[in-house]
Amino acid sequence: MDESGQPQSGTGEATPPTALPNPGTAERTPPEDTSSTGRDSAEAASPSGEQDPAPARDATGRDADPAAQDAPEPDPRPAQDATQDVPPARSARENHAHDRHPERAAATSGNRKGPAKTPEPRGGILMGRPFGVPVYVAPSWFLVAALITWVFGGQLDRVLPELGAARYLVALFFAVAFYASVLVHELAHTVAALRFKLPVRRIQLQFFGGVSEIEKESETPGREFVLAFVGPLLSLVLSGVFYLCMMAVEAGTVPGVLLAGLMVSNLIVAAFNLLPGLPLDGGRMLRAVVWKITGKPMSGTIAAAWVGRALAVTVLIGLPLLTQSGALGQSAEDVSGMDTVTDALLAAILAAIIWTGAGNSLRMARLREHLPELRARTLTRRAVPVEPATPLSEALRRANEAGARALVVVDADGEPRSLVREAAIVGVPEHRRPWVPVSGLAQDLTDGMRVSVELAGEDLLDTLRATPATEYLVVEDNGAIYGVLSAADVERAFVKAMARPS
Repeated sequence: MDESGQPQSGTGEATPPTALPNPGTAERTPPEDTSSTGRDSAEAASPSGEQDPAPARDATGRDADPAAQDAPEPDPRPAQDATQDVPPARSARENHAHDRHPERAAATSGNRKGPAKTPEPRGGILMGRPFGVPVYVAPSWFLVAALITWVFGGQLDRVLPELGAARYLVALFFAVAFYASVLVHELAHTVAALRFKLPVRRIQLQFFGGVSEIEKESETPGREFVLAFVGPLLSLVLSGVFYLCMMAVEAGTVPGVLLAGLMVSNLIVAAFNLLPGLPLDGGRMLRAVVWKITGKPMSGTIAAAWVGRALAVTVLIGLPLLTQSGALGQSAEDVSGMDTVTDALLAAILAAIIWTGAGNSLRMARLREHLPELRARTLTRRAVPVEPATPLSEALRRANEAGARALVVVDADGEPRSLVREAAIVGVPEHRRPWVPVSGLAQDLTDGMRVSVELAGEDLLDTLRATPATEYLVVEDNGAIYGVLSAADVERAFVKAMARPS
């Protein structure tokens, strides 16, 4: 687990993807929880086809008055998701560009020759790739390293006054060694995750410790418990190793003081992470226990998250009181006003991190609970095949007659070659549609743009994220065309599912 209180900190808490490509040139990130947080508060996009002389409600280009924009599209397929409203069109400037030169659309419609690679997440300075997992040092680490150097250097001045200014070099070495111990803690989570076939996105060392970002959730409560426990266990082992080494050197020397500091700091890290509240490792362990008893992962998350929030309040109030009472080893008479302010600030930061992490854990669990509702089969639009030279007006007429909402360009053998982009259709005025071939408005199909009709939940989102596009061809297991999936439809279904209470 991480000492920063982040929700993914090496305890098997997955990070499901929340960003889906939006029709247009930029990607939008739907909110994780539209009912309880304002973060990433992108709303479901509204149609912009009303600027066109013949407003296009969908890919068929049929006329529709503004009052009917939100009415469900008639479709012979059963159980189509009600979120299949009009995907957002391109901006007005892009529409005007299509109005002026619709024949150039084929040259700019995304002629990609292979699946786009998902960019590797960054989080500061890349330090290495143990076990194939990138380790980053966040800029905030340098701040905490300077703080540790200053504080520990002041303590060394009282214990080893003969060091003089060199005490700050020793203190800096302690800061680096301490974070090396934190990295070992996170690597324990990472190795356990890889052992359980759970992908690890990255490890990040930051202000309050480290984060191991594990992308999927443990399949069983037993694995969840093990995944959470190995971090504190390694910190306890390191504390014992430093204690044995300390016994082998002379007390009152630089090595003795360093080893004593590392022993105590690792013991504190282990004890803090074993506290039974999310997002700490102890909270993950409590979640696993409740999950095992009730058989419901969500029940375990709710219990551990509320314990985590209670823990945050306890830290906020209790840490300054302990300092004032002298329970932490310093007499109450020696506590200065600056010490009181520092302890109160530290308590507030820790409490905020724990409280926020507990809330994030609840939202992540809620997201996983609703992910299975996203199914390619129910979100796919019916499509009609058209040949490349077919005029847009004729293609739209056929789609209207078939009750379809998408166009697939096929070759002479009926094999799909490209998808007509809905945003491009909106950009073509009605009076020009008889003269514009559908091939000029289509995007070439790549392997990543062909998705199985059986995809659902996190698998569906992962597939779409691997190859960002505005539309995808949905095929049956035998390769037959099932329809076209719009990324905007998936995004709106995602937002709608997250807005519903658990």
